[in-house]
Amino acid sequence: MARRTHFDATETFRRTNQFKTLITLASHLWPKRRPDLKLRVTFALIAMVLAKAIGVYVPFLYKNAVDALSVEIAILTVPITLVIAYGVARLLNQSLGELRDFIFAKVSQHAQRTIGLSTFKHLHNLSLAFHLDRQTGGISRVIERGIQGINFVLNFMMFNIIPTLLEIVIVTTVFLVKFDYRFALIVFGTISSYIIFTMWFTEWRLQYRRRMNEKDSEANTRAIDSLINYETVKYFNNEEHEYKYYDDALAGYEKAAIKNITTLSFLNIGQAALIAVGLITIMLMAGKGVVTGIYTIGDFVLVNTFLIQLYLPLNFLGFVYRQIKQSLTDMDKMFELLDVSPQIQNEPDAITFSPPLGKVEFKNVCFSYTDDRRILNGISFTIPPGNTLAIVGSSGEGKSTISRLLFRFYDINSGQIKIDDKDVKSITLDSLRAAIGIVPQDTVLFNNTIHYNLQYGRPNASKTEIIQAAQIAKIEAFIQSLPDQYQSKVGERGLKLSGGEKQRIAIARTILKNPKILIFDEATSALDSQTENDIQISLKEVSKNKTTLVIAHRLSTIVDADEILVLQDGKITERGRHSDLIALNGIYASMWARQQEAKEYQTKLDKVLKH
Repeated sequence: MARRTHFDATETFRRTNQFKTLITLASHLWPKRRPDLKLRVTFALIAMVLAKAIGVYVPFLYKNAVDALSVEIAILTVPITLVIAYGVARLLNQSLGELRDFIFAKVSQHAQRTIGLSTFKHLHNLSLAFHLDRQTGGISRVIERGIQGINFVLNFMMFNIIPTLLEIVIVTTVFLVKFDYRFALIVFGTISSYIIFTMWFTEWRLQYRRRMNEKDSEANTRAIDSLINYETVKYFNNEEHEYKYYDDALAGYEKAAIKNITTLSFLNIGQAALIAVGLITIMLMAGKGVVTGIYTIGDFVLVNTFLIQLYLPLNFLGFVYRQIKQSLTDMDKMFELLDVSPQIQNEPDAITFSPPLGKVEFKNVCFSYTDDRRILNGISFTIPPGNTLAIVGSSGEGKSTISRLLFRFYDINSGQIKIDDKDVKSITLDSLRAAIGIVPQDTVLFNNTIHYNLQYGRPNASKTEIIQAAQIAKIEAFIQSLPDQYQSKVGERGLKLSGGEKQRIAIARTILKNPKILIFDEATSALDSQTENDIQISLKEVSKNKTTLVIAHRLSTIVDADEILVLQDGKITERGRHSDLIALNGIYASMWARQQEAKEYQTKLDKVLKH
């Protein structure tokens, strides 16, 4: 009993969601401030009603033509006129349907575009935590199916289900007026049984469709994840491992798809049986009426024509209903994404801000990603305008977290982060992030040209400015050596480039952005010693008159920093200039000694290998 109650609650929730989905969709069919689209919807509806009215009148023309030919001496002009009228009516019916589609096309495509764009914008507005918890392949599949579902629902809900239901009402009324209540009851009963059976059976079958969607998303996500990490798969010789996981998802899809197809056959048989019973019954009644002289042969033909004309779209209605239910299920998933509220948003009174100085201040900042582990515990420091602050420490101590907090990808648990004495929460996200530039440790590039990835730092930058940024980052000579130069493709996530080349492109596009505050998150970690030295000279030049935060692994890159912080267990354990920390003979001095030993060893090894 509890299971049934849970099922009912789930179904009620799902239907409520689908109703909300339809309401949301309807708002895009009647968009605000778009009178041109509203006019198109109005004309499309008028064309639909006219087409359906003519469609219902067509069988009467056919009946009259048959009756005219049934008399002993047929007056030829009458049937010819009726036949011509019959043909013209069918042509008008078809033409009005095409006109309706022609008028409505812009409305449906605009709705798809606006909903797709809204979803895309919303995903970009969601917090970093949301995207870290989700798999890109699955999200892209949800959006793809949702957009396809919108297209189907818009066209078939408006111009198949509604017109068919309208025709059913008109035809049932015709049977009631033209013949008698028994004909109307049989038509209404047959159609009602058909609709109820279709809806019930389709609802039951949807479990397999949902299972197919889940496995389809799972397989797609697995495939994208595996292909993006192609090199890692090869490094560990794990092709068979990847094949197994992908095949498991495909096997689940296959099992659900078989159930979906086989149950569809039972649904079609049931629908055909209901239609056949109704058709036989009403044709026998009409035939008996002709024999007894109550009805004419034209009436018999009229009944048959009406039923065929009605049952053909009704049979198609079963398919449409199944597809609409499937589309609504797909759309629900997409609209669920729109229901997710961004964790990081502009405060109601947030100001647009362009920092004139670039002073950065952390005041007793505490932060944790989860409740069970605190990353930062009472961090305080100030970077005066134009100064350089370096942060060092072991992995997992929260160095990169500080840069994420400055960008406000997350909100701190307590304390304050300020820029030019203004809390970052009081600044709009756009203007805050526009004031900060970062060269991350793990540089990810777009699967586009080098020019595109460089220009991403400032989309309106000129070609000259892009070349200058590339020269400062010491990447211009490499670009010129490529066959396609700036139009060379970098591949998925920049896989066609080395780690050092990707980092230099990242440096160049940050130079192009020209922010007041710079963050270098181990920006030279993937570079060789010579290139690192070249880049360090460039970074010093770029950092002039800018506030700079350096998260460093190689201590040799920060010896000239105005202040160095050593993080341990989420706290600042040491702080000062390089010489001060060496004299302190603590954690920093120990790290420096280890790196110097490693550098000396590498130098000796290089000499041995050279000889």
